[in-house]
Amino acid sequence: MCPRGVSIPLRRPFAAVVALLTLVLAGCSLGSYPVPGQSAAQSPPPTTFQTQHAGGTLTVLSKSAAGTVDPQISYDLQPWQMLHTVYDGLLAFRKVGGEKSTELVPDLAQVMPKVTDDGRTYTFTLRRGVRFSTGAEVTPADVEASFRRIFRASGPTAGTFYQNIVGADACLARPADCTLPGVTAHGREIVIRLTRADSEFPMKLAVPHAVILPADTPAKDQGNKPIPGTGPYAIAAYDPNKQLLLKRNPHFKEWSHAAQPQGYPNRIVYQYGTTVEGEVTAVENGSADVVWDQPPADRLNELGTRYINQVHVDSLNAFWYLPLNVNIAPFNNLKARQAVNWAIDRSAAIRLFGGNALGRPACTVLPDGFPGHTDFCDYTKPSSTTWKGNDMARAKRLVQESGTAGQKVAVVVADDETSKSMGEYVRSVLQQIGYQASLKVLSANIQFGYIQNTNNNVQISVTQWYQDYPAASDFLNVLLSCTSFHKGSDSSINISGYCDKTLDATIQRAMKLDQTDPEAAARLWGQADRQAMSQAPIVPLFAPRQVDFVSQDVGNYQFHKQFFMLVDQLWVK
Repeated sequence: MCPRGVSIPLRRPFAAVVALLTLVLAGCSLGSYPVPGQSAAQSPPPTTFQTQHAGGTLTVLSKSAAGTVDPQISYDLQPWQMLHTVYDGLLAFRKVGGEKSTELVPDLAQVMPKVTDDGRTYTFTLRRGVRFSTGAEVTPADVEASFRRIFRASGPTAGTFYQNIVGADACLARPADCTLPGVTAHGREIVIRLTRADSEFPMKLAVPHAVILPADTPAKDQGNKPIPGTGPYAIAAYDPNKQLLLKRNPHFKEWSHAAQPQGYPNRIVYQYGTTVEGEVTAVENGSADVVWDQPPADRLNELGTRYINQVHVDSLNAFWYLPLNVNIAPFNNLKARQAVNWAIDRSAAIRLFGGNALGRPACTVLPDGFPGHTDFCDYTKPSSTTWKGNDMARAKRLVQESGTAGQKVAVVVADDETSKSMGEYVRSVLQQIGYQASLKVLSANIQFGYIQNTNNNVQISVTQWYQDYPAASDFLNVLLSCTSFHKGSDSSINISGYCDKTLDATIQRAMKLDQTDPEAAARLWGQADRQAMSQAPIVPLFAPRQVDFVSQDVGNYQFHKQFFMLVDQLWVK
């Protein structure tokens, strides 16, 4: 999912971050790239609902909202962190912190599905008695309609996550006429038929894009208008300029503590418009509970010395990167794209983010340690399997050879401090290697959709990608396949517009091989990564780490690998 808002200006970053992590990571090595872990304030999560901790209002501060709250459209971490408390799918990732958070459990389905027909048919039994926040009971008709709506509303992953459902091709071609015969109800039984086996399909059913909504939900992005859900909370009000308010769903009764546990706060309020400095100060003073954005670097030493029990640091399967538009000048030229890859100093980008302790250089699409990751680095000097340094002389030479020297290039960034700093750095590099470069800053509310839409002719931008689920296809297939590119759409997650049939074929082979030989599939994913980077449609920058800061009145912090901090499981004293 992408992107996550951050704000870490360039002010004494490395010393401050090391001071923070020295305290947070008691007992952990502080080598070149310390491995984050849980702070001393974290304790094992309860396995049942603790009534004595229920109640109160949890206040989360964020610099800005992140657009639509339509769960089948939203593709940003901030809404996803909230949406899983409002909506449910047939399956869910276990709602608990740590390694078990990647486990799948039945949610609106009574049990895990029966899989037949060589992995092409999934049969679910729908739970009885689950109700939407309107009081209406969830029916099989709601399930059928919700899957059709993924296509009718042109959801951003319709062509990548759900394209194997029987009838999906016709739905992608003519969304308004979608019937999707591959999803049918037979009494309480829901049958989903695929055109081919897909080992990742159960995980795709556990993300917000596959939640079950009322059958009469309009087949278009509902934007700021909340849709009724089944979770422990309902969206009571949403104004992207002010706040989002969650209140308890009066019709919710916990049916599975693993899939959808009862939440603790009576109300959860996301307040927008505070500076990140203001967020940190408010939480320190106890007038708010959670800093949603990354704390500024110049506050990290303070947090690490005075508020150590309120700070949590966790590793992420994510990366910051620069999409290069391969369909318009100058980056429709391979040598121009390669030039930018050679020119960018990953260490400089990491310093802008907060220092070596909060980022690790990236050369590949797949994160380090991720399924299918292979150590290679095509754009580093000296030559190595990992990033060592940039090569400005080579970059300048490639720009001249490409015939694009002197062309105008605009770098489009969000208006948080880190993105602006990154953008200014990229602009200066482009200027140095021979372009007339400028910076275009947009509100974080609109930047992500803007850079996806081909109508805006974005040449290069700064953005991030966070995993939807732990599979190589969630990076390579989603970010760089032909099916992820949609002209004229704000939901074209292949921002580079890169479409290569050879790469697509490798991706499809790897996805198929995942069914029978995961080790061989992992090797093929590594090949796909190398194929992609040889054509340089993006510039990987670094893999980030997450710092969460909560007030002294908050307990039961849990970090979920899919949804990050489990906000609804926090205790408010």
